[in-house]
Amino acid sequence: MVNQHTVRVEAEYKKVYSIIERPGAADLLQWMGENGFFEAPASKRHHGAKPGGLAEHSINVFRRLLRLNTEEEKRQQSPQYDLETVAICGLLHDLCKIDAYKKAEFEGITEYQLTKNFPAGHGEKSVILILQFMHLTQEEILAIRWHMGQYDFYARGGGFDLDNAFWQSKLAVMLHLADMMATHFDEREEKKE
Repeated sequence: MVNQHTVRVEAEYKKVYSIIERPGAADLLQWMGENGFFEAPASKRHHGAKPGGLAEHSINVFRRLLRLNTEEEKRQQSPQYDLETVAICGLLHDLCKIDAYKKAEFEGITEYQLTKNFPAGHGEKSVILILQFMHLTQEEILAIRWHMGQYDFYARGGGFDLDNAFWQSKLAVMLHLADMMATHFDEREEKKE
């Protein structure tokens, strides 16, 4: 049975994705469709834990990143990042989740379980998957790699890479903020009483 929600989200995602005209972008989008991106959840049981949740979350992050970029352009009174870069970072930052979850049933309850496929790290895996199809700028790599901010496992180890990335790249900071805003503002679940 066709899930109308995922069909609608896929169409919306592809419309925004059309902003990306970089060589290899069409092949990447085709690969994403063939490998379940549009049916994938965004998380195991938190935000977007439903079919189509990953694409929906990615659209929300793109929208938040676009707003932050526009605000920064007004504040600085100069262009910041072009629309294609904003689309690449917003729409592809969580590509690592394309195969991260599978449905499992336990005592009559269906939920998502972590697959642990290709355990290359969260941001790193997204960058690696994208680079198999198209070029990324250094700043796009930093933004996607460090979009988890202080929640990234490697940032907790006491190193300075996250801080250095944030000092070098406003885009990295803005993508992290856009991801948090989409997750905690746009996709907040109603609290059950």
